[in-house]
Amino acid sequence: MNTLRAVLFDLDGTFADTAPDLGGAVNRLRAEHGLEPLAIGIMRARASSGARGLLNAGFGLTPESEGYRVLRDRFLELYAEKLCVETRLFDGIPELLAAIEARKLPWGIVTNKAKRFTEPLLERLGFGKRAACVVSGDSTPHIKPHPAPLELAAALLRLPTAACLYSATICATLKARAPRACALPPPAGVTSAKAPIPAPGTPRRCSPILAT
Repeated sequence: MNTLRAVLFDLDGTFADTAPDLGGAVNRLRAEHGLEPLAIGIMRARASSGARGLLNAGFGLTPESEGYRVLRDRFLELYAEKLCVETRLFDGIPELLAAIEARKLPWGIVTNKAKRFTEPLLERLGFGKRAACVVSGDSTPHIKPHPAPLELAAALLRLPTAACLYSATICATLKARAPRACALPPPAGVTSAKAPIPAPGTPRRCSPILAT
């Protein structure tokens, strides 16, 4: 295996806890249909699956269901209106990035989230300019778990995929389908030369101050 030369993160559920704002959009959509709100915990379990998973949780629909596209489009409109109100960085992410950067390693984001959400969200979190690459769900013709997004990220970094560590809840699936696209399993933490850095855990309210 090649020496680790870059670290890539999924966005929803790994880098940031976006469930409160995603779940809020689902609940506003439910309210429009006369339905009671769901607990955010239910949404958090589906956040990394995007609109598909969230609409399944909120309405029991799949992409093949009648009316799915209309609800999806309305859900995305509602989400865009309140993109980063309650979104939080996972605890330990700023310290983890500091340790990565201290080793002179680039890091980036590879997500299935569309570019129109990914880039403004990262800016509001205060990390847009620090990421060496950002690959969104519409950056390639395919979304994860297809290897194309991770291969694009590696290409943008001018590195082989085997030199990039990808941290995401979907990483096990990626390793099974395309081992080249996920060189290492999700880390429990990154250890610096002086001390271990804690793994992401408890959510933290998003703030540009965390990027300083």
